[in-house]
Amino acid sequence: MPSPSSSVQEAKRALGRRLRELRQDAGLTARALAGMAGWHESKCSRIEHGKTPPSDADIRAWTHHCGVEDQAADLIATARGIEGMYVEWRRLERAGLKQAQETASPLFDRTKRFRAYSSWLLPGPLQTEGYTRSILQATAERRNLGHDIEDAVAVRMQRQRVLHEGDHRFAIVVEESTLRTMIGGPDVMAGQLGHLLSVASLPSVSLGIIPSTADRSALHPVEDFWIFDDTQVNVELVSAWLTITQPGEIAMYAQTFAALVDLAVHGRTARSLITAAIDALDA
Repeated sequence: MPSPSSSVQEAKRALGRRLRELRQDAGLTARALAGMAGWHESKCSRIEHGKTPPSDADIRAWTHHCGVEDQAADLIATARGIEGMYVEWRRLERAGLKQAQETASPLFDRTKRFRAYSSWLLPGPLQTEGYTRSILQATAERRNLGHDIEDAVAVRMQRQRVLHEGDHRFAIVVEESTLRTMIGGPDVMAGQLGHLLSVASLPSVSLGIIPSTADRSALHPVEDFWIFDDTQVNVELVSAWLTITQPGEIAMYAQTFAALVDLAVHGRTARSLITAAIDALDA
């Protein structure tokens, strides 16, 4: 699979190519356009190669001098969309954890088919309140955030209604290690694993667990990701939240997810792995 940030870079390059075509169609050299706009002569090259993101003012000047001012609004919208593909956590969470959680709720409401993979923790829709609280408390401490943890937990719990309402379907694959990664202490984990047995039996949920003994020769663990219908993929990075919308890359994640499903066990075998993790808590 490509680097998680590759879609952002490709989107920047695609916008640059579009701007270069407009310049060429206008019969202008990069040096001539830079001179007309009052820029350093290297600026056009940096924009066209996706190295420097154009501002709204840059795009307006570009389209003005190329005689295509009617395309400015569309190009500005494209540039802003690229900016939104890679959102740093400090920007997303600057108003608090509650608001950061609320931003995802509309996406969950409108999505019908969810596919998710996680290598180290159980995904949000499967979490208990205690498990979610432990994760958000650690997040708040690590990122020096405010104290709206309980409000954020409430939003996450409310979002789980999609498991029971409407025509939503969840296919979730996790590594067996997620069952044994301690989150919140033994009591929280015991409650979480017991809840997992229950939620995995819902008709809207297909839970696959990749055993630690699975042959990983062909496919190693990859970054955690969500696929929402066939319209977008989200990847949680250390520093940011990545949104992928390019069909080719979405298809790559879908293909990888299908391969992960093939590695996973389901049904009774998956439940036995959960039960073994519960028993290990008492060992």
